Amino acid sequence: MELGRLGVWYPADRLDGPGLATLARRVEELGYGTLWYPEARGYESFTLAAHFLASTTRLKVGSSIANIYARDAFTARRGMATLNAFHGGRFILGLGVSHIPMVEGLRGHRYDRPVPAMRAYLDGIQADTGEDWPILLAALGPKMLELAARRTHGAVPYNVTPEHTAIAAGILGPGKVLAVEQKVCLETDPERARALGRAELAHYLALPNYVNNWLRTGFTEADLKDGGSDRFIDGMVVSGDAAAIKAKLAAHFAAGATHVCIQPVHAKGDIAARDAMLAALADS
Repeated sequence: MELGRLGVWYPADRLDGPGLATLARRVEELGYGTLWYPEARGYESFTLAAHFLASTTRLKVGSSIANIYARDAFTARRGMATLNAFHGGRFILGLGVSHIPMVEGLRGHRYDRPVPAMRAYLDGIQADTGEDWPILLAALGPKMLELAARRTHGAVPYNVTPEHTAIAAGILGPGKVLAVEQKVCLETDPERARALGRAELAHYLALPNYVNNWLRTGFTEADLKDGGSDRFIDGMVVSGDAAAIKAKLAAHFAAGATHVCIQPVHAKGDIAARDAMLAALADS
């Protein structure tokens, strides 16, 4: 699973079809190895992957993540196989258990215990095939990371710090993919960067899966109140000039990441700022 050293993660629901195609081509032109995207309330994950893949020729495309409650395991397997057959093996299936509001509130399913639910889903994908499927897990806690190490190519942790990366690398062990997401903001005014960061992180602060992981990795209850402390925001959204951001990306690699996907944080609709960040960090 060759992802390249750097990738890009972007909230795809913010763009229309032509805008998504333009983003994918720009990411490919700049030399990034992989483009990652979430599955939230808008576009369906596999359809979106097909659009990205059809818009590019070399770029790998990864779901980060495809919600296991959005389609049964057989459908996920056939979708993954179809995308790779049609597009030269360039699709990586990142799977995750999502969050209670997205599963019970939005989809009307019952949110089961995360690790047993993921294990059963992998059983459905991998049973009786003999295939080495290109699967990664959205793993934050130790038990999900252990499952990723045993059953898949590795993990795609989101909203993490280099401290978490070191823990994850230790659990996954050698030979596994550890593709971590890092939010970046090419902004030298700390207050403006923090304001953008708080806006980006606001909805994640209401999701227990992330909150629990942040508490496990050194943040406090106080750090997570009132939109997040400066310490928390600075830890989650790397800001400053390109050199400062590149140093933080290097910290993830030093901690054991095999791939880092950057998420540009910018004002709503500011595509110029997004593209400036992608260009500035492409050779990190």
